[in-house]
Amino acid sequence: MSSKRSLSLETYRQAAEFLRIGNRAVRKAQMESRRRKVPNVYSHNGTLYYELPDGRLTTVDPFGDRGRR
Repeated sequence: MSSKRSLSLETYRQAAEFLRIGNRAVRKAQMESRRRKVPNVYSHNGTLYYELPDGRLTTVDPFGDRGRR
């Protein structure tokens, strides 16, 4: 026997607030990386993408072997 439980409106509101806070933190970190001219790294379908300081996207690790210690 399966039972469906519905979440309260307050739970949805709280989840939306957490999402808003998380999104704001990510945007702030991205802006800080750009300001410091450090690549932002993203993963999509298991592939790493690097956003270079000039805005270009690449799958080539800009750190080379330096990033693997």
